[in-house]
Amino acid sequence: MDGFGVPGQALASVNTTLKDMGMTNDTQDRVWLITGCSAGFGREIALAALAAGDRVMATARRPETLAELARTGGARISTAALDVTDSASIQAAVQATLAVFGRIDVLVNNAGFSGIGAVEETSMEELRSLMEVNFFGAVEVTKTVVPTMRAQGSGTIVQMSSLGGRITFPGMGGYDATKHALEGLSEALSTELAPLGVRVLLVEPGMFRTQMSSSLQIAPEMPAYQATSGELRKMVAGVVGAEPNDPAKGAAAIVKVLDAENPPLRLVLGGDAVDALRSHHESLLADVTAWETLSRSTAVS
Repeated sequence: MDGFGVPGQALASVNTTLKDMGMTNDTQDRVWLITGCSAGFGREIALAALAAGDRVMATARRPETLAELARTGGARISTAALDVTDSASIQAAVQATLAVFGRIDVLVNNAGFSGIGAVEETSMEELRSLMEVNFFGAVEVTKTVVPTMRAQGSGTIVQMSSLGGRITFPGMGGYDATKHALEGLSEALSTELAPLGVRVLLVEPGMFRTQMSSSLQIAPEMPAYQATSGELRKMVAGVVGAEPNDPAKGAAAIVKVLDAENPPLRLVLGGDAVDALRSHHESLLADVTAWETLSRSTAVS
């Protein structure tokens, strides 16, 4: 799971990762606003931004959880409370960022959670909760920041999606639906904002050693789904702490792609994600090819 070592060691480790990836440590002085920084990707992205010489507004529902991170960054980091389900909290955090740093160059929508349960096993309340945080929360934070970036004529919105934003898995239909929704809206948003100088980056991680796997919302299990979502439950339980990817390296990759001359709309993170996505798209293309004649038969004669 996430390593929380002493602050100096944490930042030194991120600096080493950035150098290993061929990145300089020249000060760029961008201002980042990051949601969900208490652990996992949010914390590691904040550390990577600091290591790149940038400034960070780190946020969390409980800002007291950010004390160690704040000590790590010194004067280049500030913290604020931000609950993505609370409009007033979102507005306050954005205004606090502008008051402290004067601008927002990178927004990272990282706050979110996951759940396991077949569609029938998952209650409507649980589905709405997932959508409220992972989709509507990210969208409202985005909409609150966009006017600032539009006025600046620059900025990048980083949406922390998932491999589940492109592929669905039995037992994760609710979570995958939130990420599919976020990807669809963000792809349209990227086209709308590109002429205005604002970019969108969708990050699609595979399995990383964060707290995600150990803090899942678990729906009651039904015997009918033991062979499908039940198998996913077993897989996730067995992989906790042994996920194949390092979130610090993932965070460094995100910083690197922001510096690219021609950054992608989507950044897939992790060999597991690359392999699964390639296989998925090959299967989709095979279906299109196999049924192409019937698909084209609908043309008006």
